[in-house]
Amino acid sequence: MTDTLPTLSAGRRARREGFWPTLIRRFLKHKLAVTGLIMLTLLALLALFAPLLTPYTFDGQDLSIIGQPQPPSAAHWMGTDQLGRDAFTRVLYGARISLMVGLFSALLATSLGTLIGALSGYYRGWIDTTLMRLTDVVLCIPLLPLIILLSGILRPSVTLLICIIGGLSWMGTARLVRGQFLTLREREFVEASRALGGRDNRVMFRHILPNAIGPIIVSTTLSVGGAIMLESALSFLGLGVQPPTPTWGNLLNYASQWLTAAPWLALFPGLMILLTVLSVNFLGDGLRDAFDPRN
Repeated sequence: MTDTLPTLSAGRRARREGFWPTLIRRFLKHKLAVTGLIMLTLLALLALFAPLLTPYTFDGQDLSIIGQPQPPSAAHWMGTDQLGRDAFTRVLYGARISLMVGLFSALLATSLGTLIGALSGYYRGWIDTTLMRLTDVVLCIPLLPLIILLSGILRPSVTLLICIIGGLSWMGTARLVRGQFLTLREREFVEASRALGGRDNRVMFRHILPNAIGPIIVSTTLSVGGAIMLESALSFLGLGVQPPTPTWGNLLNYASQWLTAAPWLALFPGLMILLTVLSVNFLGDGLRDAFDPRN
């Protein structure tokens, strides 16, 4: 009996506070998640205001030092590459592309996965069977080799790269949303909406989807890190965004020729990838705990 008292008091307090205040309070208890959110916000601001934070352009060259990378100094905080370009400037501009690809690829994958999972879980029957077998077929194909193949054939722009990564990363979200819809479609409020004459699209996206939004947000957050890693891998292999546009991946590609003589060229973009992916994962963990009703 005593074990249930904390749970009951927590439930009453959650009802008094409301959903979003309770969610925020739970999230703020997760210190690593808050740290990850602050780090991602800082990186996004640095990328957004890159032209104001550095006096150089990403492709501007200092011809007096061309030919050999220069170490970090007061004039060049992260040093320069072999072409006399400021590494700090290129890391900031590279953040724009890497973060944009990660975010919009995750949003595209979530949108596709949510639509497919919603249709499958709500209608069931042959629609469920067809869509889930399609999902299984796509899951059987190794993701990275397929994306490498498509990127090698198409030599994608930023927009096309987002479409490739997002269009091949929706399967996990589809399965997650299907499970949520299979559970929620049997609830009383859904039956009441049908009894009042609610159309299928209204029942699905007005009543069921808002009640499944928590796991979807967590899935989207975690997908951002995976998309950034994929973009970085493709750009490192020379199959992603093409020069002279900098991304963290192709900065690592340039730096691979100078790992012994100029290790700082690889250190800073690699550190940015590490911090971003860790921050995204911490944020996803915090959101998962915040949305968990058992908390």
